[in-house]
Amino acid sequence: MAIPRLQSWSGPAVLSYGFRPFFLLGAFWSAVSVLIWASAYTGEFSAGNFSTLDWHIHEMIFGFAAAIIGGFLLTSIPNWTGRLPVQGWPLLGLVVLWLAGRVVMLFPDVPGVWPTALIDISFLAVLAGAAGIEIVAGRNWRNLKMVLVLGVLVLANGAFHAEIALYGQSDYAWRAGLSGVLVMILIVGGRIIPSFTRNWLARNNAQRLPVPFNRGDVVSIFVAVGAFALWSALPGHWLTGLVMLIAALLHVWRLSRWAGFAAIREPLVFVLHTAFAFLPLGMALVAATIFLPEMVYPAAAVHAFAAGAVGTMTLAVMTRASLGHTGRALKAGTGTCAIYILVVAGAMMRVVAATQWAGTAGHLLLGIAAVLWVLAFGMFVAVYGPALMQKRIS
Repeated sequence: MAIPRLQSWSGPAVLSYGFRPFFLLGAFWSAVSVLIWASAYTGEFSAGNFSTLDWHIHEMIFGFAAAIIGGFLLTSIPNWTGRLPVQGWPLLGLVVLWLAGRVVMLFPDVPGVWPTALIDISFLAVLAGAAGIEIVAGRNWRNLKMVLVLGVLVLANGAFHAEIALYGQSDYAWRAGLSGVLVMILIVGGRIIPSFTRNWLARNNAQRLPVPFNRGDVVSIFVAVGAFALWSALPGHWLTGLVMLIAALLHVWRLSRWAGFAAIREPLVFVLHTAFAFLPLGMALVAATIFLPEMVYPAAAVHAFAAGAVGTMTLAVMTRASLGHTGRALKAGTGTCAIYILVVAGAMMRVVAATQWAGTAGHLLLGIAAVLWVLAFGMFVAVYGPALMQKRIS
């Protein structure tokens, strides 16, 4: 007997599937947390023993990105395993854990250092446990790597809190956490980008189709994982720069095989290629910060990864999944296209702002980039919020 996609749930529609609350809350928090971060420049924000920079980094990786990863996995794992999705009260429990983490990170002095850490880490830890149980129960061994990446995020989050408590700032853990998110994009992007591109091109009788996943992709991913490991531990070492440069070239080659420009007329597809392109750009910029430190500053690479790859890919996946899973046509309207333009333009400005070429305009570009980020994620909430809160269209 075919397993039903959903159990009967008579409660709020937003709790009927994992993507609904986590895409909505993650996008909202992404915009709000950047506004809070911007207020640090006027001295109006304080987060206990966390510096404003450490707080901003933490909430982008372990707050916003973790929520989107949670929504994606809670929606994808049932498709991978054929098992029922988490919904209703168990889903609400995960949402509460994530919200509790955001509250204690805003007011860490109230519970104290270690209780704050425990509460904050609990969401990712429970998510990793739930994902592992479902994947093992469904004998979906090929996706156990997703649980391993979640485990890296859990450890990185714990190390982040430990660094703050012991040394007053995070120096290594945040790069490990960001690297975990980027590795997930490398893996998932390598599946969905050529697949969605192939489907669209085949429907439009294109002559060229994406190259199927092969050993070249495996080698590229392994080199990238090694590069991110080196970057996490030895961010300024020449070996890190060299391996990052090799990884960048491999992923430019990898992306070139997916026929992205052939699908430029379809925003829902082409934006995935654009998002992935920020990965080799960030890798090349890491190498540039090591070999040409007077020209490119470390923040350029960080924001190519965070604002470019993570920001654009999350919006690309959230928009497509929200349309498809709520029963709407897979068509990018004006609002969706505006979201894509805003996030890509903001990411590029933030990258340029961290180079010598920005000159005195660097602060202005940084401010504009922040505004564009807030507008992009704010528009997602405005455009897709109603669909995420309502029942699926039959």
